[in-house]
Amino acid sequence: MQILRLKEIREDRDISQKKLAEILHTTQQQYSKYELGVRLIPIDKLCILADYYNVSLDYLVCRTDERKMYPKSKLD
Repeated sequence: MQILRLKEIREDRDISQKKLAEILHTTQQQYSKYELGVRLIPIDKLCILADYYNVSLDYLVCRTDERKMYPKSKLD
């Protein structure tokens, strides 16, 4: 069972693991472990990816197939 769409969305957008690792301020090896499910990805990094891809966190973690983001919170 797939629990994250990290690899799918990255490949759909033709982005390298190295590029995403740079965006997340981590190594390519660490990012690869996130994609493989070997390591849990921290919520702050998931938020960065959701903003980068312009999708909801629910989409990234396979809770929905709807890509669109929710309206921004007034707390932002």
